Amino acid sequence: MEERKNMNFITDEVLNRYEQYLKEEEKGRATVEKYVRDVRKFREYLNLSGRNKSDKTESDSKRFDKETVLEYKQYLNEHYKTTSANSMLAAINSFFEYLGCEEYKVKLFRIQRILFSEPERELTEKDYERLVRAAERKSDSRMSMLLQTIGSTGIRISELRFITVESLAAGRANIYNKGKSRVALLSVELTRMLKKYCKKVGITQGSIFITKSGKPMDRSNISKKMKELGREAGVDERKVFPHNFRHLFARIFYRIEKDVVRLMDLLGHSSINTTRIYTMTTEEQPRRQMSRMKMVLG
Repeated sequence: MEERKNMNFITDEVLNRYEQYLKEEEKGRATVEKYVRDVRKFREYLNLSGRNKSDKTESDSKRFDKETVLEYKQYLNEHYKTTSANSMLAAINSFFEYLGCEEYKVKLFRIQRILFSEPERELTEKDYERLVRAAERKSDSRMSMLLQTIGSTGIRISELRFITVESLAAGRANIYNKGKSRVALLSVELTRMLKKYCKKVGITQGSIFITKSGKPMDRSNISKKMKELGREAGVDERKVFPHNFRHLFARIFYRIEKDVVRLMDLLGHSSINTTRIYTMTTEEQPRRQMSRMKMVLG
């Protein structure tokens, strides 16, 4: 740790070691890539301000002081959306933890909780059906099955590889992701449909959603195909991204069951506050509910 603490400027070697540290901490690939990318942005800021030189001067050695980080925080606040700035601050805070310089960590910006979802980004049940039908028209049964699997289970794209032939027999998928394990339940209808699909395409074991080379499909494969289906189906491109199907599952489940605790379990959340974000509606629904109160008499 003392060796890390003496790393007072960010070299490629330091970044490579940090990247390896994140991998050893079992961070997801997307998290590792983003954190390293954000620390590089911090290095660019230091370079522009003349703080990341390897000259052995006393002034240069202070580039990691709290004042510098606070200046960077202000820079992010002026140039990025608050959510983006916070994600970048989280990355450099992680980097400071790695260096053993926790005194340089800064607080994230406070964000007022969004009460309603944005209607232009909310995937509807009609949108969902149009996307599935578009996949069927293109004879892309794999994408049709994939969309219906996400839509009926609420799993993350990164968890899709755990939907295996073996899980169909059990009616449940054992998921291990980001250092956590959980169980995703599979409905009778879904297992029946996926068994037929596996028989049709000759998948007898392992992950069901695979590429031609036999590897599990990844986020980039899936996102690209989703966008293509969105254009084919006439669904607004802003609505068509993997995580939105998880939100759709959550909204429909909550609308039917009104059980946020059970929904939290199904989504694999550790905090009910996270789950509440998934159950947000647009402003239109509470507006209709207010109208039904009939409190305006004029």
